[in-house]
Amino acid sequence: MTVTLWISLGFLAIASVLPKACNSRFLFGGSGWVFLAIYWFLQPASYIEVQDYFNALLVVVAAIVSLFIAYIMFQVGNGKESSQGNGIILISLSRAASVSGLIYFLFADVELFNSGIISLVTNQTIWVAERWGFPVTQVAWNQLAVNGLAVEIILACTAIESIALFTGIISSATGAPFVQKFRAFMISVPVIYILNLMRVSFTASAYGFGWFGTPDESFHISEHFITKAGSLLALLLISYAVLKTLPEVSDMIDGIFKTMRLEFRKLAMRLN
Repeated sequence: MTVTLWISLGFLAIASVLPKACNSRFLFGGSGWVFLAIYWFLQPASYIEVQDYFNALLVVVAAIVSLFIAYIMFQVGNGKESSQGNGIILISLSRAASVSGLIYFLFADVELFNSGIISLVTNQTIWVAERWGFPVTQVAWNQLAVNGLAVEIILACTAIESIALFTGIISSATGAPFVQKFRAFMISVPVIYILNLMRVSFTASAYGFGWFGTPDESFHISEHFITKAGSLLALLLISYAVLKTLPEVSDMIDGIFKTMRLEFRKLAMRLN
């Protein structure tokens, strides 16, 4: 399963770096999306086992969309698409997918990166909690204790998903000056990381001091309601700032929807 994913990301990365004159980039891109579809099709069973039918359906939809993107890229590569513009847009999408995927799965699957970022977030969360004046201690490389109650830091506590997503989106802004990309990066990735340290510190402190009832109740309320709402608002504001800084991203997203809608209609007419 993991091998399929890495093959997909490798093909997508190759497609995104090959020069415009190289038509084989559409072949690599299409192949990357096919392997990504295979990876998604292998996921539903694990979700069904835990009765998570929503995510099972979600990955099936992701697989079908990936196959459709692959179909369009193969069409462009074979010269059957009337406009190369659609292919360029999908190359940008492939770049976003490859950069986001490579960053996230490097930290998710490679032990050195995984333990490294978890350890870093643990240490820096302790530093933030100490600045707030809370009695916090480190009890393990990935655990801290507030008021004597231990909290384990896992990969989901590092905000690596959002960091990878925004980095990939920014990298896909074809034609944007480096200065604009750097500005978009600075108003998104570092801000997300700092806000996440505050989020983890707040949740750990709420748990340790039982701010909203028992420790377990406090953890549930702070993690699943307060900080989740705050994170959603922050991501919306950051997304707005990035789109304002990089209008090329808005153009790409709009172009993707238009391309897929147009190609779906063409495919439906052929099948009829």
